[in-house]
Amino acid sequence: MSTDTPDRTLDAREIDGEPFSDIVTELDGLGDDETLVLVNSFEPEPLYQVLEQRGFTYETEQIADDEWHVAIEHA
Repeated sequence: MSTDTPDRTLDAREIDGEPFSDIVTELDGLGDDETLVLVNSFEPEPLYQVLEQRGFTYETEQIADDEWHVAIEHA
């Protein structure tokens, strides 16, 4: 997985309410060679199965106690 500057970033901490639909919208628009970095205040473990089912790979990194980055790409 590339660790360069991501093509897209979605900060779920800035979304009012449930961010799932916003995440899905970003995934639907993600190009085959693009990387989306999801920024979240907790490790989004429930999302991992959804990503796998939709054909994405991901790498998660904890940046701080309340900041997690998930780099997402097409498998």
